[in-house]
Parts: sequence; structure tokens; C-alpha cells
Amino acid sequence: QVQLVESGGGLVQAGGSLRLSCAASERTFNSYAMAWFRQAPEKEREFVSAISGSTYYAPSVKGRFTISRDNAKNTVYLQMNSLNAEDTAIYYCAARPAVTVPTTATLYPYWGQGTQVTVSS
Repeated sequence: QVQLVESGGGLVQAGGSLRLSCAASERTFNSYAMAWFRQAPEKEREFVSAISGSTYYAPSVKGRFTISRDNAKNTVYLQMNSLNAEDTAIYYCAARPAVTVPTTATLYPYWGQGTQVTVSS
């Protein structure tokens, strides 16, 4: 069972930045595809970004967000710049024991508890 723990959320003004972290318990972390999803109030959970051998981004965040991973620390990061009110959501880290990185949440078996990001306008 893979455990994921997110951190780094908070309140930031529009135009500001945050960096989210997700620490994984899995020793074979480097063989997992990792992703970030987010869910705003009364909206469905949506794909944000993912990393395996390559990186992938939702159109709404491309050019503003950067995903990266440190396999030595079993950690994946999401650097978020130029934040706006539409980025306000709970951000979830997800893991999948495969190299493919689907954008469908149900294809990721492991999830963190989520971290709140609030952007004030």
C-alpha cells in the first residue's frame, strides 16, 4: 500500500507562487507515474499535471506550473506560478504503478489526503 502525503498548500495572492510537495512511502517510487489533480467546490476532480519519463500538463496550467520529482527523496513537486482565483482548489497527489500517465483520476489507485490552495484576488 503506497502512502502519499501532500504539503505546501496555503493562502496566496493572485500572481503569487506556491510549491506543493508529495512524499511517497514506496521504495520503488521511481517506477511509479505520479500526478497532481485538483478539485474546486462543486466541481469534478480534474487533472493538473503528471510525470513519468516525461511531463504532462493540463492546458489551463501549462506555462505556469512545473512538475518535477526527486527519486532519491521519493517526492514529487508542483511549482505553481502566476496563480489566479481559478486555481483555488484542494490539490491531490496520485500514484500509479506504471509508466503511462492517464488524465483520468479513476486510473490512479493511490491518493494523498489533499492540500488546500486558496488564491485571493
